[in-house]
Parts: sequence; C-alpha cells; structure tokens
Amino acid sequence: MKMHTTVGLLAAIMFSLSVTPNPASAQQAAELSAFGKRIKAAMGSDIRSAEEVARDANRKPIETLDFFGITEDMRVLELFPGGGWYTKLLAPALADKGQLYTAFTGSSIKPLIEKYQELSAVKHLDFKSDFQPTDIRGIFNVKGYKLDVKKLDAVLTFRNYHNLSAESHDILNKQVFAALKKGGRYGIVDHTLRHNAPVTQEIFRRFDPVQAILEVQAAGFVLEAISDLHYRPDDSLQFDTQRATVKGNSDRFTLLFRKP
Repeated sequence: MKMHTTVGLLAAIMFSLSVTPNPASAQQAAELSAFGKRIKAAMGSDIRSAEEVARDANRKPIETLDFFGITEDMRVLELFPGGGWYTKLLAPALADKGQLYTAFTGSSIKPLIEKYQELSAVKHLDFKSDFQPTDIRGIFNVKGYKLDVKKLDAVLTFRNYHNLSAESHDILNKQVFAALKKGGRYGIVDHTLRHNAPVTQEIFRRFDPVQAILEVQAAGFVLEAISDLHYRPDDSLQFDTQRATVKGNSDRFTLLFRKP
C-alpha cells in the first residue's frame, strides 16, 4: 500500500514512543502464500539448530517476508546475514525459481555460504570493504565497496542497520537504490530506539525508526508501509537489547520502501 510521508513519520514516531499501534496485522492472515509454504518447509530443515528454531515464534519469518512481498521467483539480496538465521530460510525458498544474494558476511557464516554456493542456492557478493570503528563500539564507518549487481527485486536487512554510522547509511542506501530495479523493495527490521534519544554504548543496538525513514527517503526511496509485527509493548526502549530482561523480546520496527 502507498503511505503519505507525513503519515509514515507519525506512525514511526508511535512505534518509537511505544504507543499501542493498530491491532490489525499481517500476522492474522488466514492462509499461507505460496512463498510462505516454502519458508515453512525450510523452517523444518535439519540444517537449523534448536536455538534457531526456538526463535521462530518471536521473529515470525513467514509473516515478515509476506509483509515485504517476497515471492519464490524474486532476486533477493540479504545484507549482513549475521549467523545466517534468515539465510537458511531464504536460500532454499528461492532456489528453484529465484535467486538469493548475500553481502557483508562474517567469518562464522562463511562455511554456510560456501555450501549454498555449491548448491547454486546463493550468489555471494564478495568485495573488500574497510570497516572503521567509531567512538561507539559496534557502530562502524564502512567504505570502499560497491554492490555489483543490478535489477534486484528486493534487498532485506534484519537487525543490523544500527551497526553503521550515518555516513555509511548514506552510502549503503544509495547502493541499494542503484542495485534495485524500478519498483524494487527495500525491507528493514531493527531494534527500536526512542525517537530523538541519543545513541550511547548502552543502547547502540537500537535505531530511531524516524531517522531510518528520513535516511532511506533521502536516497530516493518511497516509504511503502510500516508493520507492527514486531511491536513489543513491554519494551521500555531504555536498555541494551542483549540484557536478560529484553533479549528476545525487543521492540523492532519493520519498514518497507519502494524504488519509484
């Protein structure tokens, strides 16, 4: 659906202030889409650890990917796949008719990516980039890279937008814009920072959704929709998402942008 920018900002501010959103949610969909069935099948794969399976109810991959409009015939890029939680679902679900690309992978996921490459389920965008630390541990300036792929249907990033500096966001979002085809989708999920709250070492894993919207729009994108799938009313937004009282239950914003 289309959403006027002002309405989108107001909705994002609602999330960042922990105001209860509209209860209507894609989570209430009665039937699985064709791609949802593929994701559900991938969720049952024995390649996934018990710890990964335990996160399914919280992360809601079927509903989240349905909100982003992902289908089995798309060319999708996953940025910063971390430990490969989503990679293990997207790779097999896209393998037959679509294509999964990955970029900015860490050493811990390298064996998984290599395995999927052998099966032609993943194309890894391998390039040298310079990660420079900032004053806040866990936030980096990233330079010297180019997403050398064109006409993608979608680019997705899950809980890692917060790891980059504002300068790096500017570079990344412009690269994503260039890599997508007209009408292409850009989906972002990340831990919510209260609007206008200063970023400190305690809460560096959080990001202001309003700031995210403004940054992505500045790269040329249109805000398409906001979801309350990962809204958590009992997260006060005050503490690190790895704290025992928050871990696994952090409030997360879920944003969908479109390349016009």
